[in-house]
Amino acid sequence: MPEILIVDDEKVIRETLRDILEYEGYKIDDALDGPSALEKIKKKKYDVILCDIKMPKMDGLEVLEASMTINPEVPFIMISGHGTVEIAVEATRKGAFAFITKPPDLNQLLLHIRNAIDRTELVQEAKTLRKKVFKTRDIIGESPAILQIKETIEKVALTEARILITGGNGTGKELVARWIHEKSNRSQGQLIEVNCAAIPSELIESELFGHEKGSFTSAIKQRIGKFELANDGTLFLDEIGDMSLSAQAKVLRALQEKIITRVGGEKAIPVNPRVIAATNKDLLKEIEKGTFREDLYHRLSVIVIRVPSLNEREDDITLLAERFVSEICQEHGIHSIKFTNEAFNELKKIIWTGNVRELHNAVERMAILCSKEITADDVRLYAKPIPKHDISKELDISRFSKIEDFREQAEMIFLREKLKLFNWEIIKTAEEIGISKGELADLIDKYKIRKN
Repeated sequence: MPEILIVDDEKVIRETLRDILEYEGYKIDDALDGPSALEKIKKKKYDVILCDIKMPKMDGLEVLEASMTINPEVPFIMISGHGTVEIAVEATRKGAFAFITKPPDLNQLLLHIRNAIDRTELVQEAKTLRKKVFKTRDIIGESPAILQIKETIEKVALTEARILITGGNGTGKELVARWIHEKSNRSQGQLIEVNCAAIPSELIESELFGHEKGSFTSAIKQRIGKFELANDGTLFLDEIGDMSLSAQAKVLRALQEKIITRVGGEKAIPVNPRVIAATNKDLLKEIEKGTFREDLYHRLSVIVIRVPSLNEREDDITLLAERFVSEICQEHGIHSIKFTNEAFNELKKIIWTGNVRELHNAVERMAILCSKEITADDVRLYAKPIPKHDISKELDISRFSKIEDFREQAEMIFLREKLKLFNWEIIKTAEEIGISKGELADLIDKYKIRKN
């Protein structure tokens, strides 16, 4: 039975509308002002909201705007005794489904309600279909490490335990987080992702906890943070090792007390998302260096899932390459392409520093540039491998007396080969190897790497 919320400060109007709509078979809830309506909207999903415009404490347009940040899909039918074109336009601009004047025409009101419910049902059907079409990619692999990860996901997904996913860039940490969410009791809610490495430290707190209008120069309106948005779902904090200590302290408080305060605000807001974190760093070493809080680490790492590098699961390379080439051919409208056995052997010789993401890029390149099959020569030509034996030739261990000198030489060779692979596109190279453009520029200068 569809449920409708009536928001109006006049008791007689609320009761009249309740009698009419209950007779029509709808379940009715009501609120006498904006703040109480928003409290109800936070706790329950309504099929339609009927909202008066002129009310004390908070007018209907403010209720509409605030509700859009909580649930932008619920249709609002605005009702006004002072209907003007300007108000109707403003209500529509803010997201209202329909606008009617008092006293409302009963047939018109019922028609708007039916249309609003039909639209909501269509939106839900479209979401379901989209979820079926764009389902989360499978975790591909039969290696012991991958089988262990799949087993762990099955065990922990239905719990509320916090999970820390570790592993190098491109190993598939995000995919593991997505599967935990998909198999959890929160799968109907949103998976909200925050890349802590991509957000400047001065903005991360606003991103996570939201901010009030006017709290800083560019805060021209209130913003709801990711902790609130993920309330009924999962909050995925990717690359949490790059989060500032100030933000870490507030995340710890949010996890301990299940409340947050928006930047520039004073009100304590209850939150309860399931938190999954991921990092490519060794957080225990970061704790020793003083860049990561030990108490936060213990809060996040109830369950730790380590995703192995691609070279640690060499036998999975064949399965991954076959799946990738099939999907890529379909996506680009290319005829079916197969790998030769020799090509698979060449793929296994490559040091995949970018892991599964790098393998996918290499397969896509070969699928586009090669003919009916991908041979060993194609892999050597287009995958731009860094063969294992080549590195040992360049790194003559006998030349180095200190481990730091050896590391620097290896880093220089790695950067040089990656820059060649991406035709010296600095932004693309930096993105692929997981550092910023500025950091890459500094390393190029440090090692005096020059374009040949």
